[in-house]
Amino acid sequence: MRIFSYFYDKALKWAEHRHAPYYLGGLSFAESSFFPIPPDVMLAPMVLARRYRAWFYALLTTVASVLGGLLGYMVGMYGLEAVEPILQNHGYWDKYLTAQIWFDEWGFWAIFIAGFSPIPYKVFTISAGAAAMSLFPFVVASLIGRGARFFLVAGLIWWGGERMEKTIRSNVDRIGWVLVAVIVVAYFFLRG
Repeated sequence: MRIFSYFYDKALKWAEHRHAPYYLGGLSFAESSFFPIPPDVMLAPMVLARRYRAWFYALLTTVASVLGGLLGYMVGMYGLEAVEPILQNHGYWDKYLTAQIWFDEWGFWAIFIAGFSPIPYKVFTISAGAAAMSLFPFVVASLIGRGARFFLVAGLIWWGGERMEKTIRSNVDRIGWVLVAVIVVAYFFLRG
């Protein structure tokens, strides 16, 4: 079943659209505060489509993501009661409680790690606001963590160029199904 190849080709086509940077910025902003799909899925094809814009796309993704993180921070600071049912209903409540514990212990480093890793960054932005983390360290940690992640993704795709594109294209379905399997296993492992 070659469903991921189809979506990969679509993503490359969308990445060439003249409004693609706006979509990338919007996705990056939304993912940091409420949306579940990470911007990497759009950043990588956009860099493949226009390698000469790799660093611009990485910067755009970073800035928009940090701005979205600030929205999550404000939600945590001023509206946690309103989003608490959403966090509980969508399986983020335990992650939120874990994030709170991390803030008590590591503060700045919790945001940095969440910004760089595939851990749901939005949970940490909301937690940072709810824990009343100082805004300046929050922004600095977000810029460094998110920037490192997105510049790494853009740099790897830029460096790999055509070879990377051929490798991804020939393995995209395998990679996609492995990721689905990992997500399903992780869901049941973390849930139980």
